[in-house]
Amino acid sequence: MAEPLDGRKVANQLTARLSLRKPQRESLHILADLLGQLPLSKEPDLQHWLQVIRQHYPTMQAFERDFPSLCFALATGVGKTRLMGAMIAWLFVTGRSRHFLVLAPNLTIYEKLKQDFSLGHPKYVFAGIPEMANTPPVVVTGEDYEDGRGVRLDYAVPATLSGDLFGADASLHINIFNISKINAPDNKKGAAKSATAKVRRLQEYLGESYFDHLAGLPDLVVLMDEAHRYYANAGAKAINDLKPVLGIELTATPKTVGTKPRPFGNVVYHYPLSCALKDGYVKIPAVATRKDFRADQYGQEALETIKLEDGIHHHEYVKVELENYARSQGVKAVKPFMLVVAQDTAHAAAIRARIESEEFFGGRYRGRVIEVHSNQSGEESDESMQRLLAVEHDETTEVVVHVNKLKEGWDVTNLYTIVPLRASASEILTEQTIGRGLRLPYGKRTGVDAVDRLCIIAHDRFQEIVDRASRDDSLIHEKVYIGSGDDADIPDREPQMVESASVSIIQTSDKDAGSAAESAGRYQVQVKTEQQAKIAEAAIKAVQEEARKVSSSERLKDEEVQQRLVRRVQRALEEQRPAQQQLDGLEDEAAPSAEDIETLVRSVTEKAVELTIDVPHIAVLPTREVNYGFPDFDLQGLDKIRFEPVSQEMLLRHLENDRSASFQWGSQEAREARPEDYLVRRLLDRDEVDYDRYAELLYKLAGQVIAHLRGYLPDEEAVENVLLYWQKQLGDFIWAQMGEKQWTTPCDYQGKVIPGFDVLRPATYTLAAGEKTRHFRAPITDKRAVRQMVFEGFQRCCFPYQKFDSVDGEWRLAQVLEDDASVLKWMKPAPGQFRIEYRSGQNYEPDFVVETATSYLIVEPKRADQIDQKDVQAKASAAVRWCGYANQHAREHGTKPWRYLLVPDDQIVLGVSLARLNAEFCLNDED
Repeated sequence: MAEPLDGRKVANQLTARLSLRKPQRESLHILADLLGQLPLSKEPDLQHWLQVIRQHYPTMQAFERDFPSLCFALATGVGKTRLMGAMIAWLFVTGRSRHFLVLAPNLTIYEKLKQDFSLGHPKYVFAGIPEMANTPPVVVTGEDYEDGRGVRLDYAVPATLSGDLFGADASLHINIFNISKINAPDNKKGAAKSATAKVRRLQEYLGESYFDHLAGLPDLVVLMDEAHRYYANAGAKAINDLKPVLGIELTATPKTVGTKPRPFGNVVYHYPLSCALKDGYVKIPAVATRKDFRADQYGQEALETIKLEDGIHHHEYVKVELENYARSQGVKAVKPFMLVVAQDTAHAAAIRARIESEEFFGGRYRGRVIEVHSNQSGEESDESMQRLLAVEHDETTEVVVHVNKLKEGWDVTNLYTIVPLRASASEILTEQTIGRGLRLPYGKRTGVDAVDRLCIIAHDRFQEIVDRASRDDSLIHEKVYIGSGDDADIPDREPQMVESASVSIIQTSDKDAGSAAESAGRYQVQVKTEQQAKIAEAAIKAVQEEARKVSSSERLKDEEVQQRLVRRVQRALEEQRPAQQQLDGLEDEAAPSAEDIETLVRSVTEKAVELTIDVPHIAVLPTREVNYGFPDFDLQGLDKIRFEPVSQEMLLRHLENDRSASFQWGSQEAREARPEDYLVRRLLDRDEVDYDRYAELLYKLAGQVIAHLRGYLPDEEAVENVLLYWQKQLGDFIWAQMGEKQWTTPCDYQGKVIPGFDVLRPATYTLAAGEKTRHFRAPITDKRAVRQMVFEGFQRCCFPYQKFDSVDGEWRLAQVLEDDASVLKWMKPAPGQFRIEYRSGQNYEPDFVVETATSYLIVEPKRADQIDQKDVQAKASAAVRWCGYANQHAREHGTKPWRYLLVPDDQIVLGVSLARLNAEFCLNDED
């Protein structure tokens, strides 16, 4: 094989290409650092391996197998499969191995792994790695290993997405097997019985078994997913018989299973769920109950029914919140489901029958429940398992009832409600119970509670769980209440969704036309027939598309644009017509006349223009390429550093609560190969630092700090202690001076206005069940409840309905704008309407936009005591800069100027004029 490449450099490249998270990155670097010192061999010196590893990773006690095997313990939801792909890629790209065996402990994980290693799958583990794209790996599974594709591709099937017929000699080979395939007889019905696993039986084309073929490979690496499942005698022996050069074990629970579990002795890295929660990689688990609930007043069946009903209340609440979030953010909607944990199989069957009964919400969930447990067999089990695997995308499954089949490998992102029945607090809090629902649907937290939270319904164990939450190792630190009161977090009835569209269609009959015209108001286009409604709907879509091509909304009225809109609508109507003729005796619907289409297109256009504020699309671009870097320099002020070693006990207490990426297990924290690496690792977390370009400088500066430490500390142990404990402060010391020395090429920025504008998109609001929209002038008695209210009755707003975040600021400003005769129209922008960047690309979305006869105003009402906060001022500065670019464009095209107002809420009172607010609180002029 070729000489191995620089492992650390390849690890850095893979980290960037795969966008690895912190625990994945650190695991990959540990593998790279160790294998940089320990060559792979069929005859390894295990004692030497142990000696080297223990120097850096004291958690390593002993190899659990007959070959070197390293365990990386990563919490559920962090991304063990992606790490597996990164490690395979690193071993392959660096020339250390091209033959891999990936083991799955059960069918669920086996099927998932086959998908994740298939080119073209959305979760393909090698996406972004050119070496894998040019020559995709040869993937061999338990179903097709007998055709010979894993031995030599002369015998293989034609080239597919999982194998290159002509790249066989150097291609990557990945075998994916269920562990039962290599340690179970696998006797098919009607075949001769055998005590030998089929994969170990002689294959004529090989002259040996496929198992022996794998065992004879000089570079076989075995990766064990859910590694705690491979410590039983049969499985462990089978893996030892493969004689791999390296084992990589991945698990969230680094201990053996059974009545007497013991911790693994080969853990080199541990990233527990508590760290994943702190770092924001998973959902926030919360426990829920009803206010003033007394579990001891209910029998078991009644208690279970209440918990199931409240689980459904939360499920339906989340369903609406997820739909609302998807619409407002323009992302794919997530379909949630509820998981019910039953005590045994008989209990699971009874629960399913109860949920599907007519007495449970009128039978609404009949046919929407699947039951999964080990006693199922045949078609029933197969059907349930298929629906289980497809639950992320299956619209029919809303409730999953299970006993013990979901312990690992079931990776879903849309589990939001768990109802554990007849379970103790300790059982509820286990990672096996809540771990299945912690994965985030959008890959990161959104800042929206309902989207980021996993809720456990635990009326009867609420107090116990809350008490346990005070412990540092608790997985749950949040509680919510279900009910109908104002102080309830989750309503006990499904909320309503209110769509606020600036232009909508209302269809009336001739006799209702008069009253309908009166009620249609400023937000609706009135039509009389279903055909006219279709024309109007098509016209709305056409206007939205055409708006991206014209300079202002008024241009939509131009005759040339109107003709383009008419042609768009005509094409859309043609596409809607049925492809086949009507049955005999039925008449085809007459095609609308060109005059009817033109009339409705003009009506829709006029309404859209009337209710649109032209917000320009402005991109802030550098006038030339920006380069930056660091000169060679020496650190100053080292004499000020006098950090002392910390006692081991104190170090443990400190690391328990340290959110740093480098600290995981206290005194068992992985040690670096070189002292300088503690500091270089810190510096590499900075986006500005390019390792390949500045490695020499980084190690030089880190070396100067090490030399200073050695000058006053008694020995190397004390130096390493200081580096472990104080590495953040030392890294910041170096970075502060690097930041002072950093140079950038001088560059100005310019705002470029991109042609087109957005016709206002509909907004969607959530309203509690039974509540009605409120007139915006109706008094509000409880200011805390304003965010749950939806308001109507506007005459100058671009939307028929609005929500407000505050009474003294936003609600009161809306009343001021409605009363001010100078205001032509106003709106609260939808997410994404503005592109005002501040603080490294974060997007600022202002609260109000107002159009008057002479100008456009961005108005930000803010609590008076928050005006001077850094974040508020940073947004204001960005908005002023945005207005400057917008005004430059306005002068060139003869349109109205833009102004930015930052208004304290105590200045927003009835009777105040917009002119006065503009005069006192505008932060920019029109130049």
